[in-house]
Amino acid sequence: MFIFDISNPLTLILMLAATVLLIFLAQEIKKSYIAAILLFAYLVVLIMHVAQMATLPEEFRYMLSILSRCIAIDFIFILITFFSYLWVDDIEAKAEGKKSIDSSLDWFWKKI
Repeated sequence: MFIFDISNPLTLILMLAATVLLIFLAQEIKKSYIAAILLFAYLVVLIMHVAQMATLPEEFRYMLSILSRCIAIDFIFILITFFSYLWVDDIEAKAEGKKSIDSSLDWFWKKI
């Protein structure tokens, strides 16, 4: 059974580097859809890990701890990309002079 093991340190570092670079790209070109695509991708990975955990055969029960770690890491990446999406959306809205999707975090962005 194939499991996309993101709890592996090398994979984790590569995914974190790719996430940071894509968020930086979204911030530089002021396009929030890049962060939204990244958020959607991490949601798909989370759904995949949960489905694998739910349908895990008996002979692969030793992989439960790996899948649990992967799900926890998925939630961390979703949190990071969600806040990044809100941040880039705020930057895009200010650059284009339109209303942001959610402006309830203005106090937070001003402190950064």
